[in-house]
Amino acid sequence: MINEAIVLAGGLGTRLQSVVADLPKSLAPVAGRPFLAYLLDYAKQQGIEKFIFALGYKTERIEAFVREYLPEGTYVFSVEDQPLGTGGAIYKACKDVSGENAIVLNADTFFGISFLNLSIIHELQKAACTMALKPMNFFDRYGAVEIHKQVITGFSEKKYQTAGLINGGVYALSIAPFLQKPFREVFSFEKDYLEKEYKNGQILGMVSDAYFIDIGIPEDYQRAQSELIQHLF
Repeated sequence: MINEAIVLAGGLGTRLQSVVADLPKSLAPVAGRPFLAYLLDYAKQQGIEKFIFALGYKTERIEAFVREYLPEGTYVFSVEDQPLGTGGAIYKACKDVSGENAIVLNADTFFGISFLNLSIIHELQKAACTMALKPMNFFDRYGAVEIHKQVITGFSEKKYQTAGLINGGVYALSIAPFLQKPFREVFSFEKDYLEKEYKNGQILGMVSDAYFIDIGIPEDYQRAQSELIQHLF
């Protein structure tokens, strides 16, 4: 069971500026609590004991919240000196992971999957990365992911689709193989890693129809105000 998590919380939150102007996305209030609080509570329930926060934008606000919310010794801050992209942020944070694998979470997305099931698939198959995939209907905001017998076989660009699987923003990642890749300092985890490495057959997928919400746009942020608590308690 993987018990460490990298939390990507360095996003600028530009699309939420109209409703949450002075906060990073992860601290946007949902039903009176920062969104990040729900994410951390769920991760702890799922067996996460150590968090590595990949930070950039408004670092001080997130650091202050984490120090108050989590016990000392259960978290580490991995702070970018300059924007590194999702890949660069994960790469830097991987150096603070103690074990062989880590769960990677987006701090503005909640996907209520079983971390245990994700860990089992990832570790038994000795995958480089295992993605949590969400079935979705009538969407154009996300690209689709193709899969055959747990092996990722392709990615498609964002376009309107009546049905498909989307990247749920939760991953199990093998640390050493990832750190051995000759990446640029600034790179995209999705474009420069997942969409290239899947061709080697080492990127797996776990499909789950668990509750999913991405608060990155105002409409879904407002939807989270009523939905998130219903699906957590």
